[in-house]
Amino acid sequence: MVVKPEWLRVKAPQWERVGKVKDILRDLKLNTVCEEASCPNIGECFNNGTATFLIMGPACTRACPYCDIDFEKKPQPLDPTEPDRLAEAVRRMRLNHVVVTSVNRDDLPDGGAGQFDRCIRAIRDASPGTTIEVLIPDLCGNWDALAIILQANPEVLNHNTETIPRLYRRVRPQGDYGRSLELLQKTHELAPWIYTKSGIMVGLGESDEEVKQTMQDLRAVNCDILTIGQYLQPTQKHLGVQDFITPEQFDAWQTYGESLGFLQVVASPLTRSSYHAEQVRALMEQLPRQKEAIGVAHPSGETSSRS
Repeated sequence: MVVKPEWLRVKAPQWERVGKVKDILRDLKLNTVCEEASCPNIGECFNNGTATFLIMGPACTRACPYCDIDFEKKPQPLDPTEPDRLAEAVRRMRLNHVVVTSVNRDDLPDGGAGQFDRCIRAIRDASPGTTIEVLIPDLCGNWDALAIILQANPEVLNHNTETIPRLYRRVRPQGDYGRSLELLQKTHELAPWIYTKSGIMVGLGESDEEVKQTMQDLRAVNCDILTIGQYLQPTQKHLGVQDFITPEQFDAWQTYGESLGFLQVVASPLTRSSYHAEQVRALMEQLPRQKEAIGVAHPSGETSSRS
């Protein structure tokens, strides 16, 4: 049995506050990636009144061997009431910053882009002061679908690279490293005022140089924010941990990332892509970006007006 090092132990949460968040989620029949993916920070985040909402789930059309979200080849149809229920949860929790993510929905022509659009707009109506971060799948490379999400104007668009190129076939067999980089580059080209973000997990057998090269690749496509965290095996049927990375190594990667020009690098054993995401709001206040008044150009060449 592999024993987790001391630095991976988390404090027990204050269950009174956690229970209130859970009550809201159950009342509104919402899913969170905090619960579905067995995140180790669930106690801290729920105790702080934050959650990363999981839409179009809880089942995913991909079966990545590192992920604890259930696989289902033909998930349920989209729920038209989900955007309003999500917006009501944001209002009740009085969130300053919200993260909305999804399972992969490769069964849908737009990969779920339309549902992201509806959720963003519903949150804007219910809680105008809340900043919105979306953590999206790769949409199978459908850049018209990406443009739909960008037109809804989330402040942050996050898409996780997850791992280094060499490990993609084993870790993310239905993903494509180049496609993930292209998604981030397309986001920067279509809506440069939106902050782009990505995350990688370590401890799966990658080298220091491979991590640094991936960081360089992300900066080359103008990725603004990077998260790096330790991979933890959810169950015995998932990929095993190859290495427990020390806090000192995470610090070294953070320093290196900052030298590359990332606006923000969050690197620690317990970092996840949406962990302490509210810090992004502070970044936006320090380094504001002016939204352009022109339309977002679709990759097809058409231009749609912004609302």
